[in-house]
Amino acid sequence: MEQGYSDKAYRWNREKYSSRRRFVDIWSFVLTLLFKLWLYNKSWSYPGGVTEVKQAARRKTQAVWIRNTLLDLGPTFIKVGQLFSTRADIFPVEYVEELAKLQDKVPAFSYEQVEATIEKELGKKIPELFHNFEPIPLAAASLGQVHKAVLHSGESVVVKVQRPGLKKLFEIDLQILKGITRYFQNHPKWGRGRDWLGIYEECCRILWEEIDYLNEGRNADTFRRNFRGYDWVNVPRVYWRYASSRVLTLEYLPGIKISQYEALEAAGLDRKLIARQGAQAYLLQLLNSGFFHADPHPGNIAISASGALIFYDFGMMGRIKSNVREGLMQTLFGIAQKDGDRVVQSLIDLGAIAPTDDMGPVRRSVQYMLDNFMDKPFENQSVAAISDDLYEIAYNQPFRFPATFTFVMRAFSTLEGVGKGLDPEFNFMEVAKPYAMQLMTDMNGSEGNTFINELSRQAAQVSSTAFGLPRRLEDTLEKLERGDMRLRVRSIETERLLRRQSSIQLSMSYALLISGFTLSATILVVGNHVWWALLPGLIALGISAILIRLILRLDRYDRMY
Repeated sequence: MEQGYSDKAYRWNREKYSSRRRFVDIWSFVLTLLFKLWLYNKSWSYPGGVTEVKQAARRKTQAVWIRNTLLDLGPTFIKVGQLFSTRADIFPVEYVEELAKLQDKVPAFSYEQVEATIEKELGKKIPELFHNFEPIPLAAASLGQVHKAVLHSGESVVVKVQRPGLKKLFEIDLQILKGITRYFQNHPKWGRGRDWLGIYEECCRILWEEIDYLNEGRNADTFRRNFRGYDWVNVPRVYWRYASSRVLTLEYLPGIKISQYEALEAAGLDRKLIARQGAQAYLLQLLNSGFFHADPHPGNIAISASGALIFYDFGMMGRIKSNVREGLMQTLFGIAQKDGDRVVQSLIDLGAIAPTDDMGPVRRSVQYMLDNFMDKPFENQSVAAISDDLYEIAYNQPFRFPATFTFVMRAFSTLEGVGKGLDPEFNFMEVAKPYAMQLMTDMNGSEGNTFINELSRQAAQVSSTAFGLPRRLEDTLEKLERGDMRLRVRSIETERLLRRQSSIQLSMSYALLISGFTLSATILVVGNHVWWALLPGLIALGISAILIRLILRLDRYDRMY
């Protein structure tokens, strides 16, 4: 992390919050961000002139500042930042990468608060519930902290306790964020083509789900059942007698963090095998059940003494719907054939692209990517490189990658990075290739040649299109007759002439005003009213500046067209 937490960090770490103080802190961040974005587009703010390198460096600096400010603002904004890191269609890649680094490790709250929360939620004091309870937490995060304990039955557990006052903080912050969301939704530039209110509602839903520990417990149980047939994956068991919406008790499964490479080596564990099993576990989540861990950073995955993978933290999970597999199949075939039209249509069906009146720029972007980035064999591709290319293309386009898609791509990139740390020769795509081939085979039937099936499908599609063409032409003509369809024709030359004529008329009006105010100033000077002459003189000077800018803009339009 480029800098430590600032002195004002964790001002939110209290049970009672000042709505006025939060309002000032949050709006100060928003207004400062808006000023930085305004300054970013001003060429005079770059010493020595604006260049792409200088703009990229400024975006990086701004992204780091945003991440650190969100840490200072507390749990709501840490989680919102993590969710915004899935929106490569809205933010530049530098912002996405920095927001993905948000780790909510914060100071612990007191043991007295832990005791009060457990007694209130479970109805008994800690000595009645646990034989032993360690007052110093194993870990602390923005939403809660984890303590090690032992039940009276002798089983070792970890107790996850929610931070006091968290619900109240969320209510205050989300109310303020609603006002900010409305501002952006109504903004003439940033609101166009963006569903900020929809994004806000989605953030609210995910935030309330994540602070419901009963929901996390259900996720852990589901995840554990999905891996019950794999002895190389361990998932902690939930002790429901000691669980509530703010307290969750789980089986204690100690292990070595997957990113502690030297410790794994010292324990005599096979790093190459761990790298492959990490990738395989995630692929199994996606292909078998569609229920996957949406935040598999190294802190949430450990390795047991026997070499088994251990998963922690099930607050943020993702689901892939069954009908998505067919859409992914179409996308895979389109990529394999470098068919931009097919890829675009499949992404529209998946909801990854918002259809617009003119899809030409989107098709050209996708075709460019297929022609320039997909020229390597599948097993030689890099997940991180593909993600960067997709984010670069998606930014400020009508792409709107669903959060599920982005969570999957980020998880793949994380696992690829961890895998290369464990084994420098590790290749995630090589591990994924058999699963991709299985997916393609399953979608086309286990029997018969996949290529022949695809050829037959395309022939049937062409036949259907050919037979339906007359009817489609007839429908189009009917819509034209009824007036349901309108044709819009643009003439660039005519638009240029109209724009020029309008600018000339405006220039003449400005010239008349300048002449009038200049004449007034001259008459006042001749009449020895020098100070009174300053007012029309300054007005004439201001209008002259506007006129000069208009002439320069007119000249620039002429060069463009």
